[in-house]
Amino acid sequence: MADEELEAIRRQRMAELQAKHGDASNNQQQGEEAKQREKDMRNSILAQVLDQSARARLSNLAMVKPEKASAVENYLIQMARFGSLGGKISESGLIEILEKVSQQTEKKTTVKFDRRRVMDSDDEDDF
Repeated sequence: MADEELEAIRRQRMAELQAKHGDASNNQQQGEEAKQREKDMRNSILAQVLDQSARARLSNLAMVKPEKASAVENYLIQMARFGSLGGKISESGLIEILEKVSQQTEKKTTVKFDRRRVMDSDDEDDF
């Protein structure tokens, strides 16, 4: 009798674990599908906004500096959504936008020397 009850508990627990694992994989799969849809939508908007040479330049930038490329893509998508673009952006137009984004995100590096003072100074003579 105890073996049958133990076996029933094991089956029930196994079913619960499989259900939880199945739900987790479904959520993960749905998340991946949502990311893929968002990526496809971004690509379609950029294809409508940029001409071929500008898209090539942007893809080259994405290989070297992905953060800057995503910032430019976001900027272009925002401009397209608000309708502030007159037509397709050429490579020279993209270069101007890249310069604007570079100026906004430019990091100024400064070097500061902090010289430590030692008890011995050169001014004193210790004879």
